[in-house]
Amino acid sequence: MKFSGKIVALLIVISIIIGAGGSYAAVSLYDKHKQSGQGNNENMLSDSEAQKIIAIHDIIEKNYYKKIDGDKLYEGAIKGMIEALNDPFSSYMDPENAKEFTQSLSSSFKGIGAEVQSSNGKISIVSTIKGSPAEKAGLKPNDQIIAIDGQTTEGLSINQAVSKIKGKKGTVVHLQVKRPGVSHTLSFNIKRDEIPLRTVYSKMMKQNQKHIGYINITSFNERTDKEFKDALSKLEDKGMDGLIIDVRNNPGGYLQAVEHIADQFITKDKPIVQIEDRHGRRQSYHSSLEKKKPYPIAALIDGGTASASEILSGALKEAGGYPVIGTKSFGKGTVQQGIQMKDRSELKLTTFKWLTPDGHWIHKKGIEPTIKVKQPEYFYVSPLSIDKGEALGYNQTSSKIKDAQMMLKGAGFDPGREDGYFDKQTVTAVRAFQKRHHLPVTGSINQQTAGLLQLSILKAIKNPDNDLQLKAALHVAAKESGK
Repeated sequence: MKFSGKIVALLIVISIIIGAGGSYAAVSLYDKHKQSGQGNNENMLSDSEAQKIIAIHDIIEKNYYKKIDGDKLYEGAIKGMIEALNDPFSSYMDPENAKEFTQSLSSSFKGIGAEVQSSNGKISIVSTIKGSPAEKAGLKPNDQIIAIDGQTTEGLSINQAVSKIKGKKGTVVHLQVKRPGVSHTLSFNIKRDEIPLRTVYSKMMKQNQKHIGYINITSFNERTDKEFKDALSKLEDKGMDGLIIDVRNNPGGYLQAVEHIADQFITKDKPIVQIEDRHGRRQSYHSSLEKKKPYPIAALIDGGTASASEILSGALKEAGGYPVIGTKSFGKGTVQQGIQMKDRSELKLTTFKWLTPDGHWIHKKGIEPTIKVKQPEYFYVSPLSIDKGEALGYNQTSSKIKDAQMMLKGAGFDPGREDGYFDKQTVTAVRAFQKRHHLPVTGSINQQTAGLLQLSILKAIKNPDNDLQLKAALHVAAKESGK
């Protein structure tokens, strides 16, 4: 019964922590609520509930047909409680996974550079980090990972899936993916790499004789606000006429970093963000800024803009009145807190909603851009999965051929159609592409041609001249700076 006593003690600790509204969080994503004084005992386990859990544990440990590790039963009980929440953003991490999670926000880590979530038992992509192996391979938001290295993800927790995807630098993970709107399964062989610490990239751009500063934020870690402040200062010293803040494909991170960045642009008249607890009580975070910046600002968002990056986008749109350009954001309107246990395991629990300055909850809805701009179709094309010995050729019809036709057009070899039928004009386009890249000129698409076609598309996507959303932001910033 020694282990049973351990269960009672730990269950009581867990219920106290949850009932405290985050006051006991060791790693809080919103420190303002640590001292909110919202503690209560309404979630404390009753004696009968605790005794029931103990009884079931003891029955299984003593009577199960084979020997079972009591610690595994305890871990399973915790995971069962988390699963009962049906919340893709709440999870329990053992000490090793908790350490990796903290490192992913505060230091470099090894992996593929993708934010994932678990919803209804399905593991899916939220966003990819700029320049990461995941982005280069072509993974996109809402891609559902159905297998990792040939093993199904069915029944895996989010932490188990992440553990399988991560690995040593230079090793390869094979992912099978279902993509919304694509009939066939996509295959990705992604080489793991060191995911860099740097989260802010900046440069000066020119539009209509105006100097427009550009700052791209890839995620929010504990140093992002300082990186941003330094980048902004350098651009301002160069005399920029306007600013573009790009949070496309930004999966989020620390809320404090967002607040410190928004402090520089949002005046005290409206809140940057509002946090709402389970009882509907709200707290607002205001800056102390008296005046706006003397130059126009525009923000860029897309379907990979999630969580903390949506807070910044919402603040710029509603409190700052700045144009937000692109496509609708992901739609994550909850706040998680990391609650560290004595054994250094961690409970990542959704504890609050966050609301925009005007009080909107964007969860599962996303932020609508003020200026909607969609990228060219080839930006959204699925990777070509061509097996060795397979070839796409004349008179065939398939969704893969449709993807190939969009790629050909994006690479500058327009086949004249994008409906998936491999006609003679498509043959001509393929032959021209192969000739340009010194490949055997066959007019059909084998594995080698498909690989070079995908590299050509990635190059086209990275070319700022093809980025319609960025072009629109530059136009708006330059136009506003002339007023």
